[in-house]
Amino acid sequence: MNDQDWRSAAPVAKLRDYARSRSWRIGTQPRVVLSHGVRYLSSRTTFKASDLQIEFCTPDQLKKKPAVSDLVFGRHFTDHMLEIYWDDKAGWGQPRITPFHDLRLHPAAKVLHYAVELFEGMKAFRGRDDEIRLFRPDKNMERMNRTAARSALPNFDGNELIEILKKLISIDQEWVPHAESSSLYIRPTMIGTEPTLGVQRPTNALLFVILSPVGPYFSSGFKPVSLLADPEFVRAWPGGCGMMKMGSNYGPTLAIQKIAEERGLQQVLWLFGPDHKITEVGAMNIMVFLDKGNGEKELVTPPLHGLILPGVTRDTLLTLGRQWGEFTVSERDITMAEVVQAESEGKLLEIFGAGTAAVVTPVGEIHYQGKVIKMPTLKPEESLAQRYFNTIKEIQYGHVSHEWSVPIE
Repeated sequence: MNDQDWRSAAPVAKLRDYARSRSWRIGTQPRVVLSHGVRYLSSRTTFKASDLQIEFCTPDQLKKKPAVSDLVFGRHFTDHMLEIYWDDKAGWGQPRITPFHDLRLHPAAKVLHYAVELFEGMKAFRGRDDEIRLFRPDKNMERMNRTAARSALPNFDGNELIEILKKLISIDQEWVPHAESSSLYIRPTMIGTEPTLGVQRPTNALLFVILSPVGPYFSSGFKPVSLLADPEFVRAWPGGCGMMKMGSNYGPTLAIQKIAEERGLQQVLWLFGPDHKITEVGAMNIMVFLDKGNGEKELVTPPLHGLILPGVTRDTLLTLGRQWGEFTVSERDITMAEVVQAESEGKLLEIFGAGTAAVVTPVGEIHYQGKVIKMPTLKPEESLAQRYFNTIKEIQYGHVSHEWSVPIE
C-alpha cells in the first residue's frame, strides 16, 4: 500500500460493519448506576471489554492522515479515543470508544492541583505481513497498576484493557503507518477528576487512551547523543516515586533539559548521591557496556532500588542479553568514577539509553565536571546497541515469531 492509500480514510460504514462482525456492541446490559450522568456497572472493581460501547466518527469528523515522512513524535492523533470513568462508590463505568475530543474538567479537579495522574507509553507496529502487533503489553499493564496504587487511583484488570486497546486500534487501524520507520504510539492515562480542593484521595477518576502515529523519537534517527551529567540536579530519591510512570517525574526535568540544550547537548544524564551514581538518561533507562579484561564483557544497568523506572525495554534488553549468554548482565550501581576510569583505560565500550519511544539510543559523549567522556567509534556490526535495536525491531515488526509480539486480532 502506498503513502496516499495510507492517508485515505476508511469508510465509516465499513468500520461499523467490521465492529459489528466482532460483537463489539452489546445487547442486554447489566444493571447500571447513574452518577454525575455517567453509566456505571454496579460496584465494579474493574471494567470489562465485553461491556464496550462504540460511537464512530461521522464522515466529517474523520481527519486527514499525515504522510509518513511528516510524522513527528506526539503531534498527530487518530480519529477515536477511549474513555472509562470511575467513582469510589459505584466503581468502574462502561468503556466507551468515541470520536477524539477535548476533555472537560472542573477547575478544581485533583489532577490540576495535586498532579494526581499517571500514564503509560506503548506502541503498535504494522509488519510486512500487514499484521498489527503490540509489544509486551502485559508489562505496561502491570506497571500502570503499580503506579495507580502509588497515585491513590483505582486498579483494574490489565487483560481487559489490552482487549479494549486491540479494538480501539482495529477501528483506527489505517492510522498505523505502513513503514518500519514508524509506528502507532499508545498513551493510556489516568487522572483524578474529583471537583474539590483538598489534598485527599480522589473519589472520581478518568482513564483515557489516545493514539498517535509517530516517526523516530529523535529526528536524527539512530545516532549518538551528547549528555550533560551535573550532580547538582537530581531526578529521583529514595522513598520517592522515581520508579513510577507519573507526570510529576517528568515536568521538573524540563528546565534541566533546557540547560543541557543551551550548552549544545541533547539530553541529561541523571546522577544521585555523593558518589554520583548513574540513574537514568533523559526519560530512558541507561546501559553501560564494559570490557572486564581476559575476554570478558559486562552489561551494567542500575538496579530497581526505587530511583529507576522499571522500563519494558530495559527488561527486554536484560532478558535478551542473558539469553545470548555472551557477556555478564549486571543490575548494580555504577558511578561516574567507574565510567571515567573505564574510559581512561580503554575499557568503556558503549553507553546507550533504552525506552519505548526511541527503543535504543547510543550515547556519543558525556560532559561531566569539566571532562568530556567520549565513546569509541564503532561500526554497526560491532555495536551492541545496534544489535539490540535490530533484534527488537525484528520482533516488533513480525520478522520473527516471538511470544512478546501480540497481534491485535
